[in-house]
Amino acid sequence: MRILLVEDEPELARWLAKTLAQHAGIVVDWAHDGVLADRRLSTESFDAVVLDLGLPGLDGRGVIARMRERDDRTPVLVLTARDSLAERVGTLHEGADDFLPKPFMVEELEARLLALVRRARGKEHPRLACGPLHFDAASQRFTVGAEVLPLSPREHAVLRALIQKSGEPLSKQHILDRVFADEADVNLEAIEVYVHRLRKKLAGTGVHIVTLRGLGYCLEADAP
Repeated sequence: MRILLVEDEPELARWLAKTLAQHAGIVVDWAHDGVLADRRLSTESFDAVVLDLGLPGLDGRGVIARMRERDDRTPVLVLTARDSLAERVGTLHEGADDFLPKPFMVEELEARLLALVRRARGKEHPRLACGPLHFDAASQRFTVGAEVLPLSPREHAVLRALIQKSGEPLSKQHILDRVFADEADVNLEAIEVYVHRLRKKLAGTGVHIVTLRGLGYCLEADAP
């Protein structure tokens, strides 16, 4: 899962990015002001946005307003020190999906983010399952039936990106940007290697990775 954190406090942003990556495997991109956030949201794809309201340049409300004007339905979790009832209700009416006041427990932030993303993807067709392959966000494990699928950390990260968009193609560049943005030693050729290894480990499980020429890789369940 890749989120955009819009927060003007560098220390908080760095701590959150590190903690969410370690605890939940979430890739965190950071924007320090509303103008930069709006620019990135208009050109890039994120699973969710964690947004402070008191931002320089363009405040959080302005960021939400521009998103919704573009029909950008990316879930927005507002994270702010402003904790009045009127503030919460007003922000939700303006297009936010959830509200978490500072200070907060990171475990609650993780849980709320996962819930927002699940709801955004639809309850009838959960994106964290593909045929017999399941990903448990709480335990961070892939299972096929009752068996845990053994994966290296990087194989795990690539497969997580694929199952989050199961049935949809992801380009190598998209996987690189979403999963390995901060790892200089990973390139497009490395993505091919990880996909090759995943194909071997998925053999006989009822799930496979398809290459769609010009589009990328797609995780699919075997035909019945």
